[in-house]
Amino acid sequence: MLTSQLPSRVEPYKLATRRERLEGQVALDKMARLTEEAGEQTGECYATLEFGVDAQGRREIRGHLHATLSLACRRCLVPLEQDVSSDFLLGMISDEALASELPASHEPVLVENEQLDLLTVIEDELILSLPQVVYHDEAECFVSAEQLVSRTEGAEQENASRPNPFAVLGALKGKGSSEGQK
Repeated sequence: MLTSQLPSRVEPYKLATRRERLEGQVALDKMARLTEEAGEQTGECYATLEFGVDAQGRREIRGHLHATLSLACRRCLVPLEQDVSSDFLLGMISDEALASELPASHEPVLVENEQLDLLTVIEDELILSLPQVVYHDEAECFVSAEQLVSRTEGAEQENASRPNPFAVLGALKGKGSSEGQK
């Protein structure tokens, strides 16, 4: 079933029995937890969800999502656009205790009262797909490579002219070894 906007809630067991496919989009500005993680967003997240039953009779959701997010560069903090996508396989469970029965290839998704909040599922997958760090290319970044160096000009000369704080210990050690030889 092709929709322009994905429904916020579905009955996933029925969709799995009928092997339904949902395609559509979700507005990024409706995702509060994504906003907390990555800042204000505009645009859409495009998702494809295929509901089905595997050979062992487990109900599952195979999904793919894609979005272009505005993420802050870790050097200069100026936002840059970053494509984020994810392929995922979810196993439907009605109780959290059943999660351990799923194979390692399936991530559990809790279905309560035969309803599933698709917005939450898509937001979870999008957050899990965020890159750990984002940087502009050095030529495009608003912070130059020289600004990233932590020492200041003249620091090497200052360190060379400063006396070694351990020189006293060296002198004492040298004095003690010469007394021991007497």
